Amino acid sequence: MAEPSVESPSAPDGINRRPIRSFVLRTGRTTPAQQRAFDQHWARYGVEYSGAAQEFERMFGRRAECVLEIGFGNGEALCFAAGNEPARNFIGVEVHTPGVGKLLNDLAAADLSNARLYRHDAVEVLRDEIAPASLAEVRIYFPDPWHKKRHHKRRLIQTAFIDLIASRLVSGGLLHLATDWADYAQQMMDVLEPRQDFVNIAGPRTVVGRPEWR
Repeated sequence: MAEPSVESPSAPDGINRRPIRSFVLRTGRTTPAQQRAFDQHWARYGVEYSGAAQEFERMFGRRAECVLEIGFGNGEALCFAAGNEPARNFIGVEVHTPGVGKLLNDLAAADLSNARLYRHDAVEVLRDEIAPASLAEVRIYFPDPWHKKRHHKRRLIQTAFIDLIASRLVSGGLLHLATDWADYAQQMMDVLEPRQDFVNIAGPRTVVGRPEWR
C-alpha cells in the first residue's frame, strides 16, 4: 500500500528542506483492464489535484457527510464502505496507479455514485483541497509500518500530520486508524493520547477490535 508524504518542518533560516517521504512510489504494472478503467471511468470518479479547496456539494452533486480514506491500496475497503453507507460521501487518496485503476473498475461495476478518487500525495490533498472543518471522518488503514527503527521517522502518524487532520475534521469527527504492527499502534497512541483535541473512545492506551463492517 502506498502512503502519502509527511512534510518536514521548515528550517529556522526559512529554507524549505526536502520533505520526508512516508511512501515508496511503486507504480507497478498496470493491466489493460486497469488502463481501460482510467480511460472509461476517471471522468466520473477521478479528481485532479488543483491546489484549491474543493466544494464537496458540487463534487458529489449533493450535501452529505464526507469521509476521507488515505492510502486505500486496492480500494476494497473503500468500495465496500461506499456501498454500505450510501448516505455518506467518500474520498479516497492513493498514489499506486494499479490500485486506483482496480477501484475505478469496482466502483463502476457497482454503479456507485458516492465516491471520488485522487491519485496524488495525501498531504497536499489535505492541505490544499480539503477545507477546514469539512470532514466527518478520516480513515487510515494499515499505513506502511517502516519497521526498522531508523525508518520510524517516515511513518505517517506523526504530530504534524495529525495537526493537519485535526484541522480538517468537524467538531466530534472521527479519526479511525488500523495497523497490524504492535509497536506502530503504541506510537499512534503516543502521538494522539496527549492531545486535547482527540479522545480515545476505547479508553487510555487501549485499542478496539476490528469492526464487523470492515
